Amino acid sequence: MKNKPPYPLASVDNALLLVQMLRDQGALRVSEAAEELGIARSTAHRLLSMLVYRDFAIQDDRRTYVPGPALAAAHVAGQPNQLLRTVLLPHMDALCERVQETVNLVVRVGAQARFLASVESAQLLHVGDRRGTILPAHLSSGGKALLAELDRERLEQLYRPGQAAAVLPDRQWRSLLRELRSVRAQGYAVNREQTETGVCAVGMCVHDAAGSAVAALTVSAPSARLGAERIPALARDLRAAVAGGEADVRAAEL
Repeated sequence: MKNKPPYPLASVDNALLLVQMLRDQGALRVSEAAEELGIARSTAHRLLSMLVYRDFAIQDDRRTYVPGPALAAAHVAGQPNQLLRTVLLPHMDALCERVQETVNLVVRVGAQARFLASVESAQLLHVGDRRGTILPAHLSSGGKALLAELDRERLEQLYRPGQAAAVLPDRQWRSLLRELRSVRAQGYAVNREQTETGVCAVGMCVHDAAGSAVAALTVSAPSARLGAERIPALARDLRAAVAGGEADVRAAEL
């Protein structure tokens, strides 16, 4: 028998109950959430808004809340992610200080890009903390950098398992292949407002001692500060941070 904690946090409990309701019911309105939990509609709305922010819910065209990508996300496996965070955070801090933009640590899980850590820029206008965010790998800079490390067969397994099950339409698939060739040639990937209006990012892979891409570092900035003319300099700073990070990742694996 489970006993309630001696010092329960009502807001946390209500948020977790909403996650369970989304999982089990599949759809939820603000009024239903408020009635079920015995809270004000305004409180229910704030809680659901936080779940949207952290990808546990999304709002459909009818303004109904439905399960978000975090509820369907597969377990992150195959990389020592806590080790990656520990080893790479100092390099992320230094890179953030140098470029004055938000720096993120990203891993790929299937066709998803998952954000493990963020170091936020101190500028007034900046891209916020992305920890826990899940984005389509073929749209995000870190995801594209990691996808570029895969061969054609693996890419087809992810995006073209069969004509009826194709994840991307023909035109998008061909566009992705062209973009990944460009990423391989230049060594970094760019996301120009593909995942969020007003936000651009540059991403580059981090490799382990065996040469395998285990993660990516990305720099995200408001589009107004990240025009095409700034990308080469930002890529150089990112490459220096990645080189230092890779050296420490390899040392940590010994």
